Amino acid sequence: MTPFRKYEGAGNDFILLDARNDAPPAPDQATIERWCDRHFGIGADGLMLLRNHPDYDFEMVYYNSDGRPSSMCGNGGRCIVRFAADLGIHREEYRFMAVDGPHRARLTEDGQVALEMSDVRGIRPAGDRDVVLDTGSPHYVRFVPDLGAVDVVREGRALRNSPAFAAAGINVNFVRAAADGKLSILTYERGVEDETLACGTGVTAAAVASVHRSKALGQFDVRVRARGGTLRVSGVRTGPDTFTEIWLTGPATYVFRGELPALGQ
Repeated sequence: MTPFRKYEGAGNDFILLDARNDAPPAPDQATIERWCDRHFGIGADGLMLLRNHPDYDFEMVYYNSDGRPSSMCGNGGRCIVRFAADLGIHREEYRFMAVDGPHRARLTEDGQVALEMSDVRGIRPAGDRDVVLDTGSPHYVRFVPDLGAVDVVREGRALRNSPAFAAAGINVNFVRAAADGKLSILTYERGVEDETLACGTGVTAAAVASVHRSKALGQFDVRVRARGGTLRVSGVRTGPDTFTEIWLTGPATYVFRGELPALGQ
């Protein structure tokens, strides 16, 4: 049998496997899709393997719920750090490798997980009011006056499958900015092909896009409320389209554990 644990970060949930010693082969696409299915499997937005890495504390290998390898997942990154701590990998500051390169992370005093995200170097307009940027995963950001008027699945799916993005796919975020600077967000995720309760790289993209609209340079600290919880994005805007030292902070919670049939059986 293959032991697993399930974690969630602001409602973004994941199956995690310890694939360090005597690691089994990676599950195939159909197996991952079955495990992530919410009716016939465990139910999750994705699956992660924690593997050994010669130069880092561990390596994060991430698959979307459709079973395909994915780009970076911010909430997944925070959950795998919590998983590593629960496995006995204790660090004041974690350093791990992901598909978009190395990341740093730390456990905060109030029990949350802070994850350093990739720098953003370039934001391009999409139509009259929207922007596209990459925060480890590609994101489309649209600011709207009323999130209640948005059909996330219908509108998000249409944008994700539009001619400009159909081949590679893109995550679509609908964002409302309040007068106090706090943001609310709804996200349609590629690979899941549905709305998710939160998306870490999407929350990061929304915060960066909001600062980009303000024209302000220097440090920023933005609260973003997703359906599954509130996250914090801090960083430094060093140029018109350049953002560095970006940290995503929020909850990462153990849910339950179990066993799966051994791979290959």
